[in-house]
Amino acid sequence: MKSLILEKLGNSVATLNKVMADDTLLTSLTEAAAVTGKAMLDGHKLMVAGNGGSAADAQHLVAEFVSRLTVDRPAMRAIALTTDSSILTAVGNDYSYDNVFERQIEALGQAGDVFLGISTSGNSKNILKGLELARKLGITTIGFSGRDGGKMPPLCDYNIIVSSEVTAHIQESHLALEHIYCHLVEIAYFGADFFRSK
Repeated sequence: MKSLILEKLGNSVATLNKVMADDTLLTSLTEAAAVTGKAMLDGHKLMVAGNGGSAADAQHLVAEFVSRLTVDRPAMRAIALTTDSSILTAVGNDYSYDNVFERQIEALGQAGDVFLGISTSGNSKNILKGLELARKLGITTIGFSGRDGGKMPPLCDYNIIVSSEVTAHIQESHLALEHIYCHLVEIAYFGADFFRSK
């Protein structure tokens, strides 16, 4: 069992090492964070969505913005579109589960906002529909995906694609990158000096 644990951890580390060597990914993450910070400074918000483990990621990331990541600071405007069971079940029942994020973006989204969709395959229909509508509404789109990005890249202004075929390792890298994204947005919003004083 110990050898299995070490094998799985080694595979996860290998995926993270590939992420660290992916200059395109790192540049996209940096730019996406800067745009998100500016959007928040301009009074706009971040909306985040995903399915399954990626839904948990969406809620985790939003919690870091609304509560805090590492230091005490004012709350930041962010909302997870995965948490309202009445909306999710009503839209799923009355329309289709494919529409659960699209419908919320239609209700809550405004030009200048940011929508971050998470899908390890890059092919989740409800994420794709959310991205399509966000684009039409003038909302900046960010995609966290895996493998080859699936169908998400053309719909995203910024793509964070973890090049792995293993869902667990994609999710592990996503979580690390989401924490970094949050901190970069904090720096864009509050300024680097704010964190040096803490």
